[in-house]
Amino acid sequence: MFSNAAQYALRAVAHLGVGDHDGFVPVRVVAKELEIPPTFLAKVLKQLVDTGFLLAFRGPTGGVKLARPTQEITVRQIVEAVDGPELFTECILGLPGCGDRAPCPMHDGWSVVRTQLAAEFDRQTIETISESCRNGSLRLTP
Repeated sequence: MFSNAAQYALRAVAHLGVGDHDGFVPVRVVAKELEIPPTFLAKVLKQLVDTGFLLAFRGPTGGVKLARPTQEITVRQIVEAVDGPELFTECILGLPGCGDRAPCPMHDGWSVVRTQLAAEFDRQTIETISESCRNGSLRLTP
């Protein structure tokens, strides 16, 4: 559905939202706890710092932390920060100009699913994901 980078970003942000950590959390700690390659995770989290979802601090006590309350960050915002808005705006077959005037064979069905997906990703916040993890009903690790 979306890239590994977006999946890792969602998992990392939800993990930070669980609140088991005080202050800045080293990227290597997040990577280890989520079983994500640390170098790749660092690149992904840099995108979230650049887009204002995370704060970063360098040095021995450095790391990352959420820049906003978890209820103010939606799943869609994280996906778009990493992958861009194309999942919610583009043709599923990648055809330029696909739309009601010049649809692809999957346009009618995909436009409905795309709209539903965008609505669900707008509804789901990092708080809702983190809360489920805090309650022990869902997991973030493989």
